[in-house]
Amino acid sequence: MLTGIIEGIPAHVRLSTDDLRQALARRRLGAGRGARMGFEQDQVRITGGVVQGETIGSPVSIEIANTEWPKWSTVMSADPIDPEVLAGQARGEALTRPRPGHADLAGMQKYDFGEARPILERASARETAIRVALGEVARQYLRQGLGISLLSHVVAIGGIEAAPTSPSFENLAAIDADPVRCFDPQASARMQELITTTTDGGDTLGGVVEVLIWGVPPGLGSHIAAARRLDARLAAGLISIPAIKGVEIGDGFELAPSLGSAAHDPMVFDGGRIRRTTNRAGGIEGGMSNGEVIRLRIAMKPIPTVPQALASVDISTGGPAPAHHQRSDICAVPAAGVVAEAMAALVIAEAAIEKFGGDTLGDVRAAVQGYRVRLDAAGMAGSW
Repeated sequence: MLTGIIEGIPAHVRLSTDDLRQALARRRLGAGRGARMGFEQDQVRITGGVVQGETIGSPVSIEIANTEWPKWSTVMSADPIDPEVLAGQARGEALTRPRPGHADLAGMQKYDFGEARPILERASARETAIRVALGEVARQYLRQGLGISLLSHVVAIGGIEAAPTSPSFENLAAIDADPVRCFDPQASARMQELITTTTDGGDTLGGVVEVLIWGVPPGLGSHIAAARRLDARLAAGLISIPAIKGVEIGDGFELAPSLGSAAHDPMVFDGGRIRRTTNRAGGIEGGMSNGEVIRLRIAMKPIPTVPQALASVDISTGGPAPAHHQRSDICAVPAAGVVAEAMAALVIAEAAIEKFGGDTLGDVRAAVQGYRVRLDAAGMAGSW
């Protein structure tokens, strides 16, 4: 069972259980080729904060049940279970061979457990389901209140890279329909072949996902404190996704070898409005959104639960042993994109709530419009 709460969402944002089901379905479909976790079906329920399809201003609470839970209800029971009962269950076997790349060993060391089960179940990427559900609440607030839209797409799996492209929000359905959520059909076909080959070889794959966010007003986040910088908050949210090892904003690492004169975004007046001729900064400058499209990339390492089992040690014997092999996917990069959308939506929503406040959706829209009028009057609305 997963539960989550999101606070600050104003009253009258339209939201239904179907919205959450569709978001979770995108996460499952995003597993695409190489998925082995599809049997874990989500049963989502809104338990507070929504009445008759609209938020009411109180925290929105969500619960996600898993159809697999009955098989684990004894082993993972919150109440003590007779050791003889546990001994008769295969799922109750102590996991004393930690898996490299997972939280197993570090968690056992930190919390003083002799086996990894209490660690690996909570550290599982299964928890990203609730992130996606909460992210859908944030997405609806952003869309209805501020006109913000966002999507993700896979730009690389293994050593295969998609051709440079910049999809629009209208392409989201086509991206979701692709087995690996790649906007380049030729690259997608090659990625799918690589996943098949890797599956046959008993190995796993990582890759890179890009998140694009349109319609973000300038000034979300702040330069006045490190914890309020929008880029820092987005980076923290994205790197918190299991198996993500790198976050890039805008042109990111490509800017490092550049001269300063070629690394930034020149400004011009165009029709009485300030515009940037490029977007190397990825829509964020000085810790604040600047009105351009926000561009984020995340790098996902190959899933560490490798079918062929990596070398490890057995804590119970002190000798060498192959790591335990729990169920896992071969490539979770497409699904990670859906999770990244959710995390980006949650961060942007939090920053928007800070700036515009409002007890109702109407309050939010009025505050956003007032801000737009002020910027337009000064000729400073830019691309927003």
